[in-house]
Amino acid sequence: MAEPPGARRGRVVTVSTSAAAGTAADRSGPLLVAGLRELGLEVPVAAVVPDGDAVGTALREALAAGADVVLLTGGTGLSPDDTTPEQVRPLLDREVPGVAEALRADGRARGVVTASLSRSVAGVAGRSLVVALPGSTGACRDALEVLGPLLPHALDMLAGVPGPEAHAHGRGEP
Repeated sequence: MAEPPGARRGRVVTVSTSAAAGTAADRSGPLLVAGLRELGLEVPVAAVVPDGDAVGTALREALAAGADVVLLTGGTGLSPDDTTPEQVRPLLDREVPGVAEALRADGRARGVVTASLSRSVAGVAGRSLVVALPGSTGACRDALEVLGPLLPHALDMLAGVPGPEAHAHGRGEP
């Protein structure tokens, strides 16, 4: 049986060519860093990378650093430069589609009809949960509300820590 984990570690990667070039401010990355810290994770400042191959490089670095959860923000839309999902998917061992579906459903429930255009993706890479989010501060703020209740159980499962809910799958079974 696995031992309960110590402090959980998170990483945030902001995907923005303009923020990486210094012509725009990164507002979503710091918001996600603060949100993960409020959830009790140790998180350094967000990495800021341009769209493209740098996204995969930054994700590999976050995973190599032992992050339990990696949140990427930006590059999930329909613009020609929005290739974050294509950079993330090859690094995942398996996808967790329910997370991305929950994020889009939450956006639609909040009246954000464009939430359906998000190409957010979520999955597991080794023992890390990886979630690619839209780049807007509103989407990131809302995502923290959706992810907050899921993260403790998801991270316990990935760490091999059994708990009372481990076999019940949220059905209230003992």
